[in-house]
Amino acid sequence: MEYGERLKKLRNERGISQQEFADRLKINRSTYARYELGKTQPDFETLQKIADYYSVTIDFILGRSDNTNTQTNDEKEMKEFFSNPKLNLFFKEMKESPEEQLEELREIWEVIKKRKKEK
Repeated sequence: MEYGERLKKLRNERGISQQEFADRLKINRSTYARYELGKTQPDFETLQKIADYYSVTIDFILGRSDNTNTQTNDEKEMKEFFSNPKLNLFFKEMKESPEEQLEELREIWEVIKKRKKEK
């Protein structure tokens, strides 16, 4: 799939018109229409704005990858981990803790990890 087709598909999935998206990019609608038709290519800054808006990689837009995801697996796992409400409360409290308590927590964590390895 060519980059113009990908741009059109992404825009249609969001349910916005060419004019609406061109306004977001602060460009003329006709300029954006030419991107979708593959007649012209966006400059790097515009390409980055498009990728950011759709939360995809530039490589996806250019057809170099079919992976739309901008996050690595580690980033996804971390985001899921920190979205746990119980952990959020814990980390908010931790953020306000004195360094001595944080060091004690690190030591306790090392004991827990060591105990798990021994099992």
